[in-house]
Amino acid sequence: RLSIGGDMLKRAFIPCTPLGSLLLLKDQVEDLKGKNAVVIGRSNIVGKPMSQLLIEESCTVTVVHSKTKDIEHVCSQADIIVAAIGRAEMIDSKWLKEGAVVIDVGINRIPVTKEDGSEGSKIVGDVDFLSASEKASKITPVPGGVGPMTIACLLRNTVTSAYRHAGLEDPRSI
Repeated sequence: RLSIGGDMLKRAFIPCTPLGSLLLLKDQVEDLKGKNAVVIGRSNIVGKPMSQLLIEESCTVTVVHSKTKDIEHVCSQADIIVAAIGRAEMIDSKWLKEGAVVIDVGINRIPVTKEDGSEGSKIVGDVDFLSASEKASKITPVPGGVGPMTIACLLRNTVTSAYRHAGLEDPRSI
């Protein structure tokens, strides 16, 4: 249903993280039509569904991955970047077009040394937030960006499922 789009998309349970990312984009970008979007990562959970959702919004979508030649150049042409590759802080300002909108889906745990000298870890995204913030017009933090949207969309899908199971009108159509 997601691949077919149109009316079929209205009946689909859209994966939560891509849906949350799309809702963030639609809230922050005035018009997605014609925007050049690059999805970094081709997973079945995020990358592929995200690309389908962006296509449905009339974006021009490129999916890049670990085997893409000159990945930095491809990304530097994008109005929108959705980073879902699973590599801590891989994307920095050199990858970005001035004013790009960046959605960081990555959740990576990296080791850190605490002030007291003990070892610990922290969670970071696929995007080097400080570096990318220099060029991005909008950027999601990790943690605290896409994660809460994922949870909200999970609840949305749960309520929709309950309505359908009870034979009630789909709450998204009300």
